Amino acid sequence: MRRDRLNDRFMELWSIVGPGMPLKMDKAVILSDAVRVVSQLQEEAQKLRESSENLQEKINELKAEKNELRDEKQRLKAEKDSIEQKLIALSSQPSFLPAFPSAGQVVGSKLVPFMGYPGVAMWQFLPPAAVDISQDHVLRPPVA
Repeated sequence: MRRDRLNDRFMELWSIVGPGMPLKMDKAVILSDAVRVVSQLQEEAQKLRESSENLQEKINELKAEKNELRDEKQRLKAEKDSIEQKLIALSSQPSFLPAFPSAGQVVGSKLVPFMGYPGVAMWQFLPPAAVDISQDHVLRPPVA
């Protein structure tokens, strides 16, 4: 009876290890095939574990990169908002340059001539001889 149970277990093992192959009643062959299949499965399991570890490392790297990009996006958005606020503040402040009327425009009761651009002195664009005032007292005596 014990022998029959062992034979049944060997048949069951053979059906798992070598399905579709002709039945070999040699128990040593059945055991060696079972050992071969188990070792192949162990190697495959080890490869899958290594692959899983590599993928987990890659996932962690990608998560870290994602967090860095999220932080950079928030920083850039804050910088953009700050620049927009500064631009709004600059555009709403009054200009320090006086508003000059256009050439020949009447202001009050006086005609204001316009030379150059409003608010920009043009003397710096004149040749140095025209700006030199060191000989004015000789060339143009004072009027008493």
